[in-house]
Amino acid sequence: MKFKTKGWIIVAGAAGVLAGCAAVAPKPNYDAMADEVMKKSFRDQGIAKVERLKQDMANDLCSAALGKPLPEAQAKAIEAANMKTVKMPADGKFIGDWKAGEKLAQDGGGMTWRDKSVDFAQNGGNCYNCHQLSKAEISFGTIGPSLYNYGKLRGVSDPSSPASKPIVEYTWGKLYNAKAYNACSEMPRFGHAGMLNDKQLQDLMALLLDPKSPVNQ
Repeated sequence: MKFKTKGWIIVAGAAGVLAGCAAVAPKPNYDAMADEVMKKSFRDQGIAKVERLKQDMANDLCSAALGKPLPEAQAKAIEAANMKTVKMPADGKFIGDWKAGEKLAQDGGGMTWRDKSVDFAQNGGNCYNCHQLSKAEISFGTIGPSLYNYGKLRGVSDPSSPASKPIVEYTWGKLYNAKAYNACSEMPRFGHAGMLNDKQLQDLMALLLDPKSPVNQ
């Protein structure tokens, strides 16, 4: 299109230049910006390393979903991959000492920069921070469901009986790697992440399933 005045030609040309600039303006990479902030905000200190900030595929996808459910096929793929990591107890025993399990569940210590080394004996389960465990508790977290009467509600009167096997194995798997059952579970993957050993998991199993445990009273 031709214009009769130079003024219109100049204005039209300037508008074209501005439009061209707007069209090619790069979109900010907010993910990269957030990563940079994280890198500058944390440092290695003692046994606490910045490696902990790295997310695996499951955590990365769940974070990107911003709280929305993942597509079913994607969620199932994550669960299947995590299920493959679940290892049954080496000695074949699932149930330990519920008293030791109760102490472990109420302990939120371990894996901090103040600890001298990575030692299972220092690590707690921190279960009370997300779950109610017994009727006597007056202060507990609500991120996860109440676990009060966990075994009783599921009909586990004897954890060693064949009838209890499905619940026992499910509970072990849930403690070992919760993402095997819920792709975006916020529960720590105690076994898979090397946070608790078999003995500690067995004691937590007893807390949840032993009829004598305060959880089932």
